[in-house]
Amino acid sequence: MITLIFTNPFYLWLLVSIPFLIITHFFILRYLKRRAIKFANFEAIKRVTGTKFDLKNVRAISKNRAILVIRVFVLLFLIFSIAGPILWYSGQSSEFDFVIAIDASSSMLADDFMPYRLDAARKASSLFVESLKARTRVGVVSFAGTSFVEQDLTDNLKNAEDAINSIRIKRAGGTDIGSAITTSSNILLREEKARVIILLTDGQSTVGMPVYEAIEYANKNHVTVNTIGIGTEEGGTFIKGDLLSKLDEPTLIEIAQKTGGKYYKAENEEELAMAFDDISSSAEEKIPIDLSMGFMMISLALLFVEWGMINTKYRTLP
Repeated sequence: MITLIFTNPFYLWLLVSIPFLIITHFFILRYLKRRAIKFANFEAIKRVTGTKFDLKNVRAISKNRAILVIRVFVLLFLIFSIAGPILWYSGQSSEFDFVIAIDASSSMLADDFMPYRLDAARKASSLFVESLKARTRVGVVSFAGTSFVEQDLTDNLKNAEDAINSIRIKRAGGTDIGSAITTSSNILLREEKARVIILLTDGQSTVGMPVYEAIEYANKNHVTVNTIGIGTEEGGTFIKGDLLSKLDEPTLIEIAQKTGGKYYKAENEEELAMAFDDISSSAEEKIPIDLSMGFMMISLALLFVEWGMINTKYRTLP
């Protein structure tokens, strides 16, 4: 899917100046026409062409429509340029910004992973960061009843690993997946690169922002969310075996599908590692192209064309 957005849409109001440009163009031409008629030598024209000219039947003066069209496009591309046009499309990219969002709610203490889910998530995430190319930027978010920025975007991968390994179970009750997605998206908004969230959770969103609102927010900001479901079908117990936590796949599948990402089910550490490997080599992501400079160059090129035309074929003689 291809989408064109403007980072400074306020400047699009300048498009209302185009009708004024057109009106001004014809007003000036009308003035020049009257001046040309005033000083024209009609008798000399009649002797040469055999045609009688007067103020009522002069139709030969050009309206310079080509000049007008060029000027309209110059103004149009100039306005588009300052409005900050960004073209987003799905394709291959070698430059990504990642945010790893790790569920740190009490259900991540479930023992269907050894020793428990959170420990497996930390290990796999740390290995993933370690395998990334130099200058790749990574942010880290943990979440339970609310979300926490453990590490802002950084190309210091050691700092990102340390942030991942420092994540502990949060005291805030519940699991707010919606907040995790919006917080992670906000971290990614500072740069116009392919934006990817890796969400590791058991999928049980119990409090906070509705998931559908978070999906809309991610799509609005061209963020791809890859979800990894940690847990087995049988589930695991936590808090001294009194509670049972099972993987909630439908929620994670919905998030991935609606944001252009993929869903991965990880029932053991090997599948968890395979999920990260596939994400790092994923071919399709949302990629931005900044069109501002391109529109500016087109505008300048048309200005040179217009300058050449008004000084040659379309030159107005006194």
